[in-house]
Amino acid sequence: MSETILWDYPKSSASYRVRIALNLAGIDYRIETVNLLEKAHRSDAHLARNPQGLVPVLDIDGHRFTQSLAILEYLDTTRKMGLLPADPASRAKVQAAAHAIAVDLHPVCNLSVVGHATGGQDPARTDWMRHFIRPGLQAFEALIAEHDGAPFACGHTPGLADICLMPQLYNATRWGADYSDLPRINAVQTACAKLDAFKAAYPAD
Repeated sequence: MSETILWDYPKSSASYRVRIALNLAGIDYRIETVNLLEKAHRSDAHLARNPQGLVPVLDIDGHRFTQSLAILEYLDTTRKMGLLPADPASRAKVQAAAHAIAVDLHPVCNLSVVGHATGGQDPARTDWMRHFIRPGLQAFEALIAEHDGAPFACGHTPGLADICLMPQLYNATRWGADYSDLPRINAVQTACAKLDAFKAAYPAD
């Protein structure tokens, strides 16, 4: 079997999601760091891996994949991880919560977007992040309210919504976006932080 390789940047939310999933699935993998700050993602070598010039890129099972949500779906399907419920209505609701972060919140907080919008300078950059992150987390809190009492975002085992949430909380902390008053999110963070798969995926300082 071919080696599993993850082209990754530690603080990339999308890469962080994939690290969590690989850990939850018990898949051994090797990380190749693509330094976004040094523009390594725009190199010819990386553009050959991913024409979008983004991370993550995952080589697994003889295939090469891009886009974190597509990668998570592949891992869930091939490794039977149970990241989404089987019931169609429940499945759609979990996907909606996950997408509220991964599809709506994360892209506007991408460094390339923020840099273009603010010139990459503070206080404009930090104000931008806080302006979008807190309302996004407030919406997520409301979306998972029906699962109040469950340790994870949408149930009793970690799933797609948790995998998308935790990297966003890392970013919220980095940029000083307050979520201390969101009890469900804080409970989910506590539950996830106890799991080795999440701990091992946490970005190195």
